[in-house]
Amino acid sequence: GDLCRGPHIPTTKHIPAFKLTRSSAAYWRGDQNREDLQRIYGTAWESQEALDEHVRLLEEAEKRDHRKLGLELDLFSFPDELGSGLPVFHPKGGIIRKELEDYSRRRHVDAGYEFVNTPHITKGYLFELSRHLDWYAEGMFPPMHLDAEYNDDGTLRKPGQDYYVKPMNCPMHNLIYRSRGRSYRELPLRMFEFGSVYRYEKSGVVHGLTRARGFTQDDAHIYCTREQMRDELTGTLNFVLDLLKDYGLSDFYLELSTKDPEKFVGTEEAWEEATAVLAEVGEASGLDLVPDPGGAAFYGPKISVQTKDALGRNWQMSTLQLDFFEPELFGLEYTANDGSKQPPVMIHRALFGSIERFFGVLTEHYAGAFPAWLAPAQAVGIPVADAHVAHLDDVVDRLRKAGVRAEVDVTDDRMQKKIRTHTTQKVPFMLLAGERDVDANAVSFRFRDGTQLNGVPVEEAVVLIADWIARRENASPSAEIVRSAGSAHAESVRPE
Repeated sequence: GDLCRGPHIPTTKHIPAFKLTRSSAAYWRGDQNREDLQRIYGTAWESQEALDEHVRLLEEAEKRDHRKLGLELDLFSFPDELGSGLPVFHPKGGIIRKELEDYSRRRHVDAGYEFVNTPHITKGYLFELSRHLDWYAEGMFPPMHLDAEYNDDGTLRKPGQDYYVKPMNCPMHNLIYRSRGRSYRELPLRMFEFGSVYRYEKSGVVHGLTRARGFTQDDAHIYCTREQMRDELTGTLNFVLDLLKDYGLSDFYLELSTKDPEKFVGTEEAWEEATAVLAEVGEASGLDLVPDPGGAAFYGPKISVQTKDALGRNWQMSTLQLDFFEPELFGLEYTANDGSKQPPVMIHRALFGSIERFFGVLTEHYAGAFPAWLAPAQAVGIPVADAHVAHLDDVVDRLRKAGVRAEVDVTDDRMQKKIRTHTTQKVPFMLLAGERDVDANAVSFRFRDGTQLNGVPVEEAVVLIADWIARRENASPSAEIVRSAGSAHAESVRPE
């Protein structure tokens, strides 16, 4: 039936608050040869207060849209010449991306991961072996037919074969595992790669960095014994949650994705065991565990970590998948302590999901005002007049020696315009210097929120900024926060 025919309610007085949001032209049932129609969009809520809050969140979400901020802050773009869903990162975005990766890399080293690297393309046989061509072909880019050789008369001498750009890294990691014999003493073996993959998303679902066609996963595959898998899953989940917290995310729940009855490999018994183990680990975490029936990949169930951003929106972040089947498909084994050959259990784990997606989520979470340790420009010197540039050059030189990304704005703009420019660019520390600052060998701090801290001695300012960054503070600095951290000599000024 026609759901729009109605009536849906006996009287409109049962709708206490509604708003018409937009309209658009449409054809009857999408047929351009039929009548022109007008489509009207609206939203209805249980109270005017709830409607007002919804509208406020929509307006705030629009301001935080990472695609908009990416252009405004000169972080990344999507050139038409490259095609849909293929971003390029500009120098400022490259700095943020490098900081995200470098910190993650250090934490992975400390947690016992070993770094590997694999190519972007492979023979099609690899994905036949892994069964991805059976179950995931629609998500892969079309094959490239290569390596054919022809005689001078044009007859085929050697047939070619299909190559694919990889949609995931796990089959290649399996080949690394299989490259030599393995002992139980080597397990758990934790392989990690920033691996670039390519997935053929339909153009209608591509959305900025959060749904791209080419992206880089912070991808790990852990090979362990059946006896180790519970502890390894628990340790991996704790590692994931701790690392996400370090980037400023903290409100989590878990989702347990179980078998799609139409799309799986392996036995019912193995799926039941893997699902039960993941459920046990998820419940032991103390976080809410929400079921996602049929949402698993074809090779095993998964737990996904969901987080809320600053607007309370849910985002899927990390995934942990338990896989008994790929090791069998690839003939993976290890020598047990009794001398027998046993297949390892495989855990698939992407912590960010992808670098690009995580970048997009953080951009919206922080509204582009990244924590100082991630910010492209961490400190900018703004002279009141040209006579004060030399003083700020000295300050910036000290900051750079302390590892801070700092520069002096020597453009011809007036001081107030420079402040507006760098506030718009969301620089965390703006250092102003006039005659009094030069005479006192001091600087005056200006912050993103417009607060100001005057007369901070240069040595103290350098230590304060360097320490703030070294501690990886995720809060945005302000006069009140920095003064409490800090300076006995500073005078705090509120914005007008």
